[in-house]
Amino acid sequence: MQIECQRGNRNGPHLNLGHPCFATHGHGKTGRIHLAVAPGCNISCNYCVRKFDCANESRPGVTSRVQTVEEALQTVKVAKASDIGAKLKVVGIAGPGDPLANSATFDTLRGVKRDFPDMILCLSTNGLLLPEKIKELAEIGVSHLTITINTLDEKVGAEIYGYVRWQGKTLIGPSAARILINNQLLGMEMAAEAGMTLKVNTVLIPGVNDKLLYSLGLEIKKRGANIHNIVPLIPQAKFAHLKAPSKELLASCRNSMVQILPQMQHCQQCRADAIGLL
Repeated sequence: MQIECQRGNRNGPHLNLGHPCFATHGHGKTGRIHLAVAPGCNISCNYCVRKFDCANESRPGVTSRVQTVEEALQTVKVAKASDIGAKLKVVGIAGPGDPLANSATFDTLRGVKRDFPDMILCLSTNGLLLPEKIKELAEIGVSHLTITINTLDEKVGAEIYGYVRWQGKTLIGPSAARILINNQLLGMEMAAEAGMTLKVNTVLIPGVNDKLLYSLGLEIKKRGANIHNIVPLIPQAKFAHLKAPSKELLASCRNSMVQILPQMQHCQQCRADAIGLL
C-alpha cells in the first residue's frame, strides 16, 4: 500500500494541560477516572463492539458493567480515597455508548462537579449531538472534550458508519455520514468558542481513510482542535476482515500530522471504566 502520510516533520509544540489524555506524551503524574454511565449510542461504527461484561479486555466500548449515577459518584469517592487518589485529577465519561445520547451523563457530571469541584470534567463523543448539547456541557463545567472524527468524506463515512440515528430516523449511506460530519465540525467550533480544550480522535483504517488524514488535520485545526490522536483500528465487528495498521504506517501518519497539530503518542485505547495513571 502506498503511504500517503509523508509530509511534515517530528517537531510540534508540546501540549501540557494537566490532563493525561491531552498531552503529547504520557507523564504518569496525573490520572483519570472513567465512569461507565452511558450505554446508549446513536450511530453504528463498523469497528465497534460494545460488550458490557468483558473484564479482561482493554479497548473502547468495554466495561464490566454499566453504572447508575449514584454508583458512579461512589466510584469517584472510593478512587479519590485510594493510594493514588491525589493523582486522579480527571473524571471522564467515554461510554460504553455515546455520552451525549444518555441523560445519565449530565446527571453524573453535575454530581461530580458538586461533590468534587476541583476535578477536571472530560467527555468523549462522536459529535452527532454536540451542537445541541454544548451549552449544557459548558454550564456544567466540562473543560476537555474529545470528538472522534474519522473522515470528512461522506462516501468514506458510509463505509465506516453502518447507520446514524438522527431526529427519530435511522439513516444510512453518504447522506447519513454527511449529517454526522457536519454536526461534528459545527460542534467543534461551538466548543472552541465556549473555551473548551479539544482533542480529535481518528481511527486509522488502512484502505479506507488512511489517504485523507492530511486534509482532515487541516480542517480540525481550523475548527479549533488543540491536539490530534490517531489510533489504530482494532479489527472487529464488520471490520474484522481488515488488518490493523502497521506500526510503520501509524508512525508515518503521526509524524506527518504533527506539523498541523500536536499528536498524542501514548493512547492506550482505554476501557469505558478505566481508572488510574497512564
